[in-house]
Amino acid sequence: MTDDPKTLVSTGWLADHLKDPDLRILDASWYMPADGRNTAAEYAAGHIPNARFFDIDEISDHRSEMPHMAPPVEKFMSRMRTMGVGDGHQVVVYDTSGLFSAARVWWLFRLMGKTDVAVLDGGLPKWVADGHPLEDLPPVIRDRHMTVSRQNQLVRDVTQVARAAKLGDHTIIDARAPERFAGTAPEPREGLRAGHIPGSTNVFYKNLLNADGTMKDAPALQKAFAGADLTKPVITTCGSGVTAAILSLALERIGKTDHSLYDGSWSEWGMYDDLPIATG
Repeated sequence: MTDDPKTLVSTGWLADHLKDPDLRILDASWYMPADGRNTAAEYAAGHIPNARFFDIDEISDHRSEMPHMAPPVEKFMSRMRTMGVGDGHQVVVYDTSGLFSAARVWWLFRLMGKTDVAVLDGGLPKWVADGHPLEDLPPVIRDRHMTVSRQNQLVRDVTQVARAAKLGDHTIIDARAPERFAGTAPEPREGLRAGHIPGSTNVFYKNLLNADGTMKDAPALQKAFAGADLTKPVITTCGSGVTAAILSLALERIGKTDHSLYDGSWSEWGMYDDLPIATG
């Protein structure tokens, strides 16, 4: 892969830059509640040296009924300051799955106008497999001011997505498993209808990844998106806005920059009976 500190970097790149004074590493591990994982405890037991824990559920908009919606600018700035992440920092985000929830935090930084942020390709499993160290000590935190400029074009709400689906002027790509997209498998969250946004295309996020959790190279990514019309602006969606960000990251890697993410995703669309759904 080609290292790019604005999208994706290898474990070798991170190891080479580990002692850079302006590097900030974030553990953004997240799992579905049913998985029973305590990511904060796992972080405390062992993490990449100097990494800070980014709690996706806590650093979110708690005024919303939807899970882990993007936080207000003020809350994001406040949390980053207390984590010692600010202007002039190169941020690298990883997770314990390989490449899963880290992409969500990459997108969130982009939403806040911060572009010097990359996902660690293959995450913690690849870091460990490549023989790099872990530590269980909390990092020394020094406050750092962060200037935020929210990029509203990178996010879409339910009204905007409904309009796009009706007009067909965007390509809506759904990252969920094919069975969930088709409506033949139940949703993991209770009370949601099964199916997909009418007119949307299914690109299962796992089809963008290699067996070791790293992202496929550009030609393979292009092939994975072959069924989607990339001549139009893209809206990515999924179950709750996490794996949609993997699509967004992959699109960025192949030079497709006019993409946005439906933050409410199926957790929102599937909840409202007045919104149309398609199956099959």
